[in-house]
Amino acid sequence: MRSRMRRALLLGAVASVAASAWAEAESKPIRIVVPFTPGGGNDVFARQMAKSLGELRNQSVVVENRPGAGGNLGTEFVVRSAADGSTLLLGHSGTVSINPALYHGLKYDTQKDLVPIAMFASSALVLVVPENSPVKTVADLVALAKARPGTLNYASSGSGTGGHLTGELFQQKIGSKINHIPYKGTGPGLTDLVGGQVQMMFSVIPPALALVKGGRLRALAVTGSRRLPSLPQVPTIAESGVPSLAGFESTLTYGILAPRGTPDAVVKELSAQMLKVAATPAFQSRLEVEGAVPLLGGSAEYAALIRKESAQWAEIVKISGATAD
Repeated sequence: MRSRMRRALLLGAVASVAASAWAEAESKPIRIVVPFTPGGGNDVFARQMAKSLGELRNQSVVVENRPGAGGNLGTEFVVRSAADGSTLLLGHSGTVSINPALYHGLKYDTQKDLVPIAMFASSALVLVVPENSPVKTVADLVALAKARPGTLNYASSGSGTGGHLTGELFQQKIGSKINHIPYKGTGPGLTDLVGGQVQMMFSVIPPALALVKGGRLRALAVTGSRRLPSLPQVPTIAESGVPSLAGFESTLTYGILAPRGTPDAVVKELSAQMLKVAATPAFQSRLEVEGAVPLLGGSAEYAALIRKESAQWAEIVKISGATAD
């Protein structure tokens, strides 16, 4: 009896401390840390979430950009922050699931040191070639790559990025070598693609879409499991009719995470509120503009997705020998 009483008192004390910490956190602004520079999809999604969440909670929610080291600096900052719900991370497949396989000196473990709160979006890439390229379809591209192994080049926004690893996955599937040319950002890579210095690129949607609509690039396929509202006429890679590409899928997911130790009650409350925000027409319209689609899930679903993604990307990194250098 005394043992049960002690345990009850201990649990009550823990709950009291957690409630006190949450009450204190609610009295100050919530900050969503974006581990990249302003202007990209990560930043856009974070600002839309911050605006709507702040209105829902009647609390100040701000975005803080902390770029550097492929997103690792901002991620580590959140890992080291107080676990009271006041500092959150805009999570992205690159920083949460890919970087642990690319960077061997990380001082944190994303699956142990961060608590998933909610996921809200998935974004495919688009495979583009110059408008004057003889390649009209994915099947054409595969045939050319197999006829001339090691002679085609594909651009990416940098080593270790989603575009780089998607290109590595594509090569593995078709069984032919395509050279990777990393650039310092999507813009320079697309510029050289338009100029013919490289032959193809797996690009994020918005900047490529403008060039496709302007008649400077041709979109061959998207890398998700379904066609995108912004590119309804463009098939998925899996629809290409190439047997080795059946089931091909490469997407990047987005969500919100908190430091390890954040009380369960805080996680549940924020998760419910964020999913409510993410289900609104305003938020989903913002996703569509950025070439993303809704992917809603709470803490458990997001944690499961991170485990799945981490295993998949680690295997691709291992087979390809990709590095972040």
